[in-house]
Amino acid sequence: MARIFKAVILGAPASGKGTISARIIKKFNFEHISVGDRLRLQVKNNEGLGIEAKKYIDSGTLVPDDLMTKFVSNELESVDKNWLLDGFPRTLNQAHALWNLHKLDVVINLDVPFDVIIDRVKGRWIHLQSGRVYNMEFNAPKVFGKDDITGEDLVQRKDDQPDVVKMRLEVYCEITKPVIEFFRTMNILQNFQGNTSDEIWPNVVNCLNGYLTDKQISAKQY
Repeated sequence: MARIFKAVILGAPASGKGTISARIIKKFNFEHISVGDRLRLQVKNNEGLGIEAKKYIDSGTLVPDDLMTKFVSNELESVDKNWLLDGFPRTLNQAHALWNLHKLDVVINLDVPFDVIIDRVKGRWIHLQSGRVYNMEFNAPKVFGKDDITGEDLVQRKDDQPDVVKMRLEVYCEITKPVIEFFRTMNILQNFQGNTSDEIWPNVVNCLNGYLTDKQISAKQY
């Protein structure tokens, strides 16, 4: 069996991780592990590690690194194809823990100006069960408020309000910069600058095509 290709996508809130991830999944047939969406679903359903995580979320504190690492490890256990991890790691401790568990092939970092991000979040809607992301300005659903594929309700996250996003961006810079630098020292960081996902996407494709050689079999052959 071909070796599993392991990738992480990083980027500030509303930088386009969901859009770029969806395109990677469609083109390369990776397994998409959206950690935030999967954890929120477990919290909503009161199941798995979501039960323990809910205690921290309800108290307004961060879910501890060890619990998040355990959650991600559990999610990756059953994956038997190339995968893309989205929403983890978010701290340096998490980055070290992930590296100890899985030697990653590439870390994709989306570098989008913060003023562009703040303007973008006003129209973002999410299908919680799948992680599909819509935007009323450039990627609107066929039916307002409904997922194109399932017809289920879309949600607009409370933390997508502009003032909340600005605060989240400041926190992101402080916490995630060491994560980016860690992966840079591991020589697996690929940085992609741009204002839109359409601008960034061709460079991501070229990058992944370069990694997915005949020795690292592409997902089309699974």
